[in-house]
Amino acid sequence: MAYDTRTIDAGSGVTISIRTVGTGRPVLLIPSMGRSVNDYNAITELLAAQGHRVILPEPRGIDGSSGPPPHDLFDLARDNAAVLAALDLGPVDVVGHAFGNRVARALAAIEPDRIGRVVLLAGGGQTVMSEAVRAALMGAVADGIKPDSERLADLKTAFFFPGNDPSVWLRGWYPEVADWQLASSERTDTARWWTAGRAPVLLVQAEGDPIAPAGNADALSAAIGDRLTLVRLRCASHAILPEQPQAVAALLGDYLSGQSDARTLQNLSDSLIV
Repeated sequence: MAYDTRTIDAGSGVTISIRTVGTGRPVLLIPSMGRSVNDYNAITELLAAQGHRVILPEPRGIDGSSGPPPHDLFDLARDNAAVLAALDLGPVDVVGHAFGNRVARALAAIEPDRIGRVVLLAGGGQTVMSEAVRAALMGAVADGIKPDSERLADLKTAFFFPGNDPSVWLRGWYPEVADWQLASSERTDTARWWTAGRAPVLLVQAEGDPIAPAGNADALSAAIGDRLTLVRLRCASHAILPEQPQAVAALLGDYLSGQSDARTLQNLSDSLIV
């Protein structure tokens, strides 16, 4: 499939690089902390083949996107809102992985009329990770700063389910961008983005996720009730995209079609675990 690439001026000194592929209902993908939207490459063409126009903006500081450090999560949400405005799209479904789940919910909060469904892959924000897991998270990000042998151990602790290969995420990190993003999250009141505006939400809760443990799913269910569809993904941790790409792609395709209930999605997920 052929990708269209462009750069937009998002205002306030921010430039965002975007790739798009496919036609049909648009879906915007937001990556994890300190990582490129290339993390979605394994599922992008599957979504395009299912009839979606996939929108892939790079965060500030990564692969052609630039700008000052964001003050809070809503700065990053506004970057994505500028992308949607420039492409003149709506309604748009949004997928956020890990840290990106926070940006996706902030975007849905400020653009309730433009955002359709929201998908949270490894969605945290309320249940606090342990200090050991936080240390492993920061160690995993420290590409070029901390020895790879130690970072592999950190990746196993924070991001990968036992038996899954953490080496696939040794590279692809942007430590300075991760620092910006972490600081922006810490400066933002969780209550301002937690409920994702008024959008329907799919939360894919990884079985072994120490960064976004299951308590977050319980808290979100209590907050938004029937707007939440919850699927529990076996044999996955916080990395989720490289761990179970087939299951994630299938879940996205079925949920975004608007035709599958929670039980159907759970059965689909269970059938595709590797």
